[in-house]
Formats: sequence, C-alpha cells, structure tokens
Amino acid sequence: MPIITDHLTFVYGAKTPLQTTAVDDISVKIEDGQFIGLIGHTGSGKTTFLQLLSGLIKPSSGTVYINGEDIYAKDFDLHSIRGKVGIVFQYPEHQLFEETVFKDVCFGPKNMGLDQKETELRAYEALKLVGLEDEVFYQSPFDLSGGQKRRVAIAGVLSMKPQVMILDEPTAGLDPAGRKEILGLIEKLCRENKMTIILVSHSMDDVAEYVDRILVINNGKLAIDATPKEVFKHREELEEFGLSLPQVTKAMISIKESGIPVKTDAITVDEAIEEIMRVLY
Repeated sequence: MPIITDHLTFVYGAKTPLQTTAVDDISVKIEDGQFIGLIGHTGSGKTTFLQLLSGLIKPSSGTVYINGEDIYAKDFDLHSIRGKVGIVFQYPEHQLFEETVFKDVCFGPKNMGLDQKETELRAYEALKLVGLEDEVFYQSPFDLSGGQKRRVAIAGVLSMKPQVMILDEPTAGLDPAGRKEILGLIEKLCRENKMTIILVSHSMDDVAEYVDRILVINNGKLAIDATPKEVFKHREELEEFGLSLPQVTKAMISIKESGIPVKTDAITVDEAIEEIMRVLY
C-alpha cells in the first residue's frame, strides 16, 4: 500500500497576521514495507505532516494518495483510513483506560464494528505479536512496567490490522533496555510482517541503527531524502537544521582528530568497531 504525497501543503492561520506554512509543497513516495525515519527539529512540521498522511487534517493544497486513492477526494470514505494507517502517539500508555489489558486492546476492533469473536481473536493475535505473555492479558494495564504499557498501546493499534504504522517518539521516557525492546519489536513488524513503518524520532542513533531511509523536514520542506549513510554525510546542513550526528559518528570524528586515520562515516556501533579494527590490525 504505497503512500504518495503530491505537492502537499498546509497553512495555519491562512490570510491572518499569524499565517504559518507548516508543510510546504512536499512530494514523496513511500513504498510498501519500507522502514522510514522522519526527523526534524521541534516545530519543523513533522507532526503536521503525519496528521496529513493519516487523514486527521485536510491540506491547504496538494493531496495524499494511499494505495492509489486520493484520501481527500470528496467521495472517499476517510473513515476507512483508520483501518489502514495506525498511529501510535508519543506516550501512548496515557491513552490506556480499560480495566484489563485484553479489554483495552479489544477497543479498536470493537469500534470497527467487528463481532466479539473476531474482536477477541485480533486482540489475542496483537498481544502475542508484541511479545506479551498470556498472564498479562487480564492484569490492569496500570500495573505494568513502562515498556509493557508501550507494548499494550502498540497492540491496540495492531489489533486493527493496519498496513502502515506511524510512531511518534515511541521510545520517549524509556530506559535503554526498554528502548531497545520497543525498537526491536518495530523492526520485526517491518521485516517479518512487511508492514510500512514511519518512525519519528529525535534520536539520531535510533534512526541510524534501524531505518532504511530518512526524510529530513526543515521549515516545512522536505530538505533531504536518502539512506541513513547518505543523510549523515550532510553534517553542516544538519547542524543548520538544529540536528546532530549519531553519537558513534561524533566519536569517530574525535578519534580521527586525535591522529588515528579512521574513516568517519560509521553510523552504528558495529560499523565503528569494524573500522577501528581495520586501522589497528
């Protein structure tokens, strides 16, 4: 289910003194099964862009095509997007409200009008998909750890069987172990379940490690669209955008400046180790 944005633009406060262009003429294509990283400084337009992709707000001009259909056409059933594009907002556990984990995950498919059997089957499958054990199903979600709550929230979206999942800072507030677990789960959904993932993150290390392609948004415009390796070659440009390099890349630059002739394009720990071993041995 490819996603295409065609000259997508959104203006807040149009024709007022406070007029601001949050998304400015973005045209891009996201193929099925891609793991996309979306980065940009606070206020760059990332959140507005996501809201447009998921049909939450209408563009000022341009449009979004999902699976070849213009989601903003007058005769398009925008409600149908909810079952195709799932959104996991930042701190999604704040939206948990049912008395048990299982009931909470049932909420989405139930509101899609599915019968009880199908609803419960989807909830079970989603909870297993995120790696939660059966004994957790009937506990209160508020008794779980932060990482477990995040998994329940993701399961709630998965139970609606979306083909695209958008995640806004899904590891915010988690410890390193919890971050690794959630990102590993998201990567598994992409690789094994062929789900298209759009990951919004302020962590350059996370996008460097996991995604196939990075979209850099700056002042509402799509500034860079490339592989992580290519994106992080734009060191000066990223600094101008208020973004940084992965910690590993910074470390390699420091090592080279100390006199050791390493290449400085490593963006993951494994790449850095390989390059240091090459130089030393």
